Amino acid sequence: MPRSESIVLELDGQQVTVSNPSKLFFPAAGVTKLDLVRYYLAVADGALRGVRDRPMALKRFPNGAGDEFFFQKRAPATLPNYVSTVELAFPSGRTADEVVVRNIAALAWVINLGCIDLNPHPVRADDLEHPDELRVDLDPGPGVPWSAVRDVALAVRDVLADHALTSWPKTSGSRGIHVYARIERRWSFGEVRRAALALAREVERRVPEIATSRWWKEERHGVFIDYNQNAKDRTVASAYSARPVPDARVSAPLTWDEVPTAELGDFTVRSMPARFARLGDVGAGIDDSVGSLEQLLERSREDEQSGLGDAAWPPHYAKQSGEPPRVQPSKRRGSDPRPPPDPTAPRGRLGSVPPPLPQGSHRRADGTVSATGRRRSSQPLVVIAQAATKDAALDGLGRWRKRHPAASAKLDPDDVLIDAMRGRSTVWWRVRVNLRHVAETDRPAQEPPDPDYSPW
Repeated sequence: MPRSESIVLELDGQQVTVSNPSKLFFPAAGVTKLDLVRYYLAVADGALRGVRDRPMALKRFPNGAGDEFFFQKRAPATLPNYVSTVELAFPSGRTADEVVVRNIAALAWVINLGCIDLNPHPVRADDLEHPDELRVDLDPGPGVPWSAVRDVALAVRDVLADHALTSWPKTSGSRGIHVYARIERRWSFGEVRRAALALAREVERRVPEIATSRWWKEERHGVFIDYNQNAKDRTVASAYSARPVPDARVSAPLTWDEVPTAELGDFTVRSMPARFARLGDVGAGIDDSVGSLEQLLERSREDEQSGLGDAAWPPHYAKQSGEPPRVQPSKRRGSDPRPPPDPTAPRGRLGSVPPPLPQGSHRRADGTVSATGRRRSSQPLVVIAQAATKDAALDGLGRWRKRHPAASAKLDPDDVLIDAMRGRSTVWWRVRVNLRHVAETDRPAQEPPDPDYSPW
């Protein structure tokens, strides 16, 4: 079929045009745009359960998964009559009419725009200020095995159950796992985020070797529990979303019995329709298991009484009351030598504050205490590249490695920090290197980033 042709699908009495249906959206997997539309139609009951009545940011890949994408928060000016919108206010104070998918025709229309994955907000269009789900996003660091992600997910399940919440797991479709819990629409975004932070810290206490709640990448190890996905204006790929990875994986709902043995590659655009036809939507009960955040918020209050206040917010949010310094620890300087309380430390019901350090001392990263009061950089980071594309950023990293082979040879996988940074409407990429395993006298100095791209 020539790329310029279009086809028209009859869906629930509506005609939906699919343009360029033979365009390859996943070249390595041989998945075309029409294949992607048909995938979503095959799992429509489950996909709609994840997005129905929710405002959605459109993440558009006009040339498929292997090319650049952009975010479109404002709905197109001209919409078919089966697509709804709602005006959403952002933390910046701006507003936009965002698309709301309510039916199978609107679902296919969104995919035709080049939306490979679906990114709805955790609210319904009839109440935009009170989320109806708590989202737990498990993000493994470089080199962290998939088995550790599954183990942390099981710990999340146990913590949620201990706080009277029913949890529903799904693969992220990339490298992690998402765990959702439906909640009553009683709490603000700030309160839901507080509950998520309390949950992340409790999971870290239970499995400190493989889980972390630390926001700054240079402080993380193992699997990061991203509590900030519950801040206002944050979105997560929904259930059954295809993901822009070469083998066309999808974000697959699982039963908890499946989690210990599930493999990411088992769930793709090609394989999921047969699974769905056989099992149906294994996450179908989520809307019938609405719970309360009261116990997690009580845990948050206990943390606060023990000295654990707020944690860092995403950088594009206004500075929050009680938030710690919004600067990465390696660049932080201050007069207070005391470290933050250790969230993994044993505690009673109301927690316990670690004993104060001697006057004029501070705690090093390895847990020892210095003899001076001067605050020191905790991690030696250098910025390697800032680029419009991930490939360009990684090319810059390759050139840095060639210039500094001795230092490069001493890096662990998690010493290379690769960040997708959101610009005004697109994502750009930053690469940093942590030189903590390189002797101080042998550390390369900060050089001008190569490339040195600015999205602003």
